[in-house]
Order: sequence, then structure tokens, then C-alpha cells
Amino acid sequence: MRFILALVCFASLAFGGSERPKVRAVTAFINIDPQHYDQQFDDTLKFLDSARKAYIAAGFEVEGVRIATQAFPRYTAGMSPDGALAFLGKIAALARARHFALNIGPAMLEDGDDAAPVDLLIRALVAGGVTSSLVIAGEDGIHWRAIGQAARLIKEVGAKSANGVGNFSFAAIAMVKPYGPFFPGAYHLGTGHAFAVAFEGASVVEEVFAHYQEPRRAQEELTRALSKQMVDAEAAAMNLAKESGWTYAGIDPTPAPNGSVSIGHAIESFVGAPFGSSGTMTAASIITHAVKAVPIKQVGYSGLMVPVLEDETLAKRWAEGTYTADSLLAYSAVCAGGLDTVPLPGDTSEATIGHMLGDVASLAFKWKKPLAARLLPAPGKKAGDKTAFSGGKMLLNTTLR
Repeated sequence: MRFILALVCFASLAFGGSERPKVRAVTAFINIDPQHYDQQFDDTLKFLDSARKAYIAAGFEVEGVRIATQAFPRYTAGMSPDGALAFLGKIAALARARHFALNIGPAMLEDGDDAAPVDLLIRALVAGGVTSSLVIAGEDGIHWRAIGQAARLIKEVGAKSANGVGNFSFAAIAMVKPYGPFFPGAYHLGTGHAFAVAFEGASVVEEVFAHYQEPRRAQEELTRALSKQMVDAEAAAMNLAKESGWTYAGIDPTPAPNGSVSIGHAIESFVGAPFGSSGTMTAASIITHAVKAVPIKQVGYSGLMVPVLEDETLAKRWAEGTYTADSLLAYSAVCAGGLDTVPLPGDTSEATIGHMLGDVASLAFKWKKPLAARLLPAPGKKAGDKTAFSGGKMLLNTTLR
């Protein structure tokens, strides 16, 4: 077995497999104490700086660093709503000043949790500077009350934030465990501090699929290509943990896209037709199986992401109508796609949003897999209009359907 893994990890690819995928983020997980948060962030950023240097030394470009906390209702308890909002504003300002992305944890972890923090989160998302989530399914089942709260939040944030972009920073998460490094679903649970690593690996998939379209061979070569990179990445993480005392939670080897680094284009190379055509689900399954076979400690989604507005090809095909939200749910049966950055007409009702979230939660709970929904109603826009989101390079625009 060790011999087989060695072959998988260290065999050279016949086609330029030496280029490293970018590290999307090194994410640190901490418990905030409102009385000492500034020192906690300072210490965490020193660790993240050492992590950045470690990955650069290993040949990886690092896009950014992130900090995720425990669920914010736990450290804002006892504060007035205005006082809690002011505190969240302080740590958001610190994140901007110190150049890290901040996740304040879920507004609700359990279906019976107090819903008052959802009102606070709506205000915080409209103000900007933080990301957060709300758990809509867990091991205990589907959280129908939380689904209603999430639908209300999405509708209000869409109406109140500039061009509805506030919803880019919120996810309704189902069966998503703590310590996943991708935002907005990341959160800390328990004690101590830990870190995890996320990659921007769609380029690896594109390189493999450009050369291999036979399913078994494509999956084998993709496993080999991802393993070649992720084993080195894990070695850097384990050394970092040993030297720092921080707990290594794992790596999410999901090959995330970003703009022109397109998972949509990679899948089209395999299918030989636009994303959404027959064969797209096969490609999604191949990618997911290849990711799961990578011999590292895995965390988070560990599958396939299909973010409509973070991928140039996906945004283009959405405008062309080659796939829909129902298509994404179908593909999610074999991957961790969910409904990620899905644009909606501005007049989409709260009830319809709730039904979409319910579908995600039902699928996640049925198959015990992590799924998330980021839905973006575009205020004042209807089917046929082009969105006008202003989320910077991470958020593209498309035509509403």
C-alpha cells in the first residue's frame, strides 16, 4: 500500500505538472475574548505570517490569510444589539487594516437557538467587512426554523446592501463541519486554536482534462496530479504545526476556481460541450472521486465547487441558459457543489428562497454530505437583466434567468 501511495504522490506527470496551484487561503480558527481580541488577532496574524512564508518557501503562491471565530452569539452575549454591532464593526475594521478576511461564525448552530442574532447579522452584513453563516442541517436533521431565518436574512440583505452584494458574504450551510478553510462556511468549535488550508486548484483539473477524456484514465491522472501537490502542501502544514504549536486541522483539496482559472472550462474540456451538457455530472463525479483519493488529512468540502459568479465560464453559461439551479442540485448528488453564488431576480420571494434552501438541506442530510447555499437576489433586476454586483475580482456579473 505504501508503495502504491508513493507512486501516486511522486510520479512525474507527462504534461507540465510541476506548476503549483495557488493557496487560496490559510485559515486560522480561534475563540475570541472581547476583552483581549486585539492581542488575540495580533498573535494569530504572527502565526499566519509564518504560514505564508512557509508556503512560499515550498513553492506555493499564497493569495490571502483568514481568521474564523466561534459562533458570534457566544462572544456578543450580554451586549446590547447596538453594542454588539459596534464590536463587530471594530473587528471588521481591524481585519481591513491588517489585511485578513474575517468570519464571525454562524448566527445559529442549532435549530432551537435564539434567532435574535440573525437580526444582528443582517445589520453586520449590510455594513460589510465580515462573513458568516447559518446552519440549516446537521446530524440531528434538517433545521426548518433556521431555513426560514436564512431566507429572511437573504431577502433583507439583498434589499438593503449596495446592489445586493452583502449576500456574497453569507452562506446557509448544511452538514458542514467546523475547520473547513473556505469562507463563508468556516467556523471554530471547541477550544484551542487550529488552522486549515484551501487551494485554488481548478488549473490542475483543466490541465488533466485537456489531455485525458477517458473516464478511468482521467480520474487516475487527476488523483496523481492533485496528490503530487497536496502531499507537499501537507508536509509544509505539518512542519508548521510542529514549530508553532497550532493544531493542523487539514487541507481542503477542492479545486476551487477564480475568474479565468475556471472549473467550468476544465469540465468543458472533458465533455467537449458547454457546461451543463450531458457528461457534466460524470465530470463532477470524476473530480470528486479524485479529490477523495488524495492521501492527506482532508477537511471541509473536499469535492467540487461550482460557484456561478466566481468563474468566468460558469457565469457565461448561466447567461446562455445551459444549466440552472436545479442542474446544480443534481450535480450536488455526486459532489459538494450546492448553490454557490447563484444570482436571482430581485423580486424572488422569501418563500421561494426558503424552498431553495430546503432543497439544499434535504439533499445534504439525505446523503450526509456538506453543501452550502449563497443566493444573491439582485435588487431592481428581473429575468433578462444583467446583474450589477460590485464584489471586486471575486464576483462577476451575468444575465438573470
